[in-house]
Amino acid sequence: MNRNIFKLSLLASLTALLSACSVQETVEDKHAPATVEVPENMQTAVLGAGCFWCVESFYEHLDGVQDAVSGYAGGTEAHPTYKQVAYGETSHAEVVKVIYDPKIISYTELIDFFWTTHDATRNDGVHPDFGPQYRSILLYQNDEEKRLIQASLLKYESETNKKIATEIKALDIFYSAETYHQDYAKKNPTDRYVQGVLNPKLKKLGFK
Repeated sequence: MNRNIFKLSLLASLTALLSACSVQETVEDKHAPATVEVPENMQTAVLGAGCFWCVESFYEHLDGVQDAVSGYAGGTEAHPTYKQVAYGETSHAEVVKVIYDPKIISYTELIDFFWTTHDATRNDGVHPDFGPQYRSILLYQNDEEKRLIQASLLKYESETNKKIATEIKALDIFYSAETYHQDYAKKNPTDRYVQGVLNPKLKKLGFK
């Protein structure tokens, strides 16, 4: 074989191999859990109200919220994946970790808003996603958050005459969801779920 042809053939093979490795790395990164960093001046709240794509978007529309990270919590299984949670193979729920500036928005305001985002009188999921993995859930991280949740709940029940079915429990551990779930609505504005479910909910909340 001509030496120049051999070099070109070898170069082409190496380029193809590197390209394949790059694609594989991208796919792996996409399915790896997202990294969660909380600045020192920020605080967090962990809650779930159905599909985390929706809840994430709801909270990111609030002034004072820096980020909302989709994830899993409320169950006992270690390192759950989206497939396991979505198929009901774990006791976890889809949740979000809201990263907020307490100087702009309070924990109580985040919980007061929570009741308005979904039908919290049901414990079997949030329309159109039903099953325990989509249950309404609030996960407190300390006694003060627990107290504020209870106060907000009692106030909402008194004002609306509704009986809340939201699960309220201590947060054990928050597992961030895979990277491709983060900011899903922003990255996939033409997605059928975003168009048909999320956008109407945002409009109902007064954001669109």
